[in-house]
Amino acid sequence: MSEHDEQVALMDWINLYKREMPSLALIFAIPNQGGQGKGAIIRGQKMKREGLKKGVPDLFLPVAKGEYHGLFIEMKYEKGRPTDDQVRWLNALTEQGYCCGVCQSFEEAKDLIMDYMNLSLDGDDEDEVKFNYQFDRN
Repeated sequence: MSEHDEQVALMDWINLYKREMPSLALIFAIPNQGGQGKGAIIRGQKMKREGLKKGVPDLFLPVAKGEYHGLFIEMKYEKGRPTDDQVRWLNALTEQGYCCGVCQSFEEAKDLIMDYMNLSLDGDDEDEVKFNYQFDRN
């Protein structure tokens, strides 16, 4: 599956699971410029003038939990890594009190959301999604 397919699968799961956890209905995607051709270029220029910022994470769940103001998720495909711009955003958002995670599948994103909502985040577990660490390009 592609990054797009993984994010769609996550949103499909959220649309089903929000009956059990209504605050999940608040999650939304943050559009980033995509596509090709003249139309995409014009659309991208308009979006930049409207406030589009390069590197902003893909998803935001504006639900405060514990010490966090909300959860930002950057979706990556398989072994994809955040870009330099994404790293800067993830670090800046973490410093502002948000929980941030980089997820490489629907399952990782679902697990991060459930851990966040249940306040059972444990940064010491090697198998868990990485969150709120100093993101870097290494």
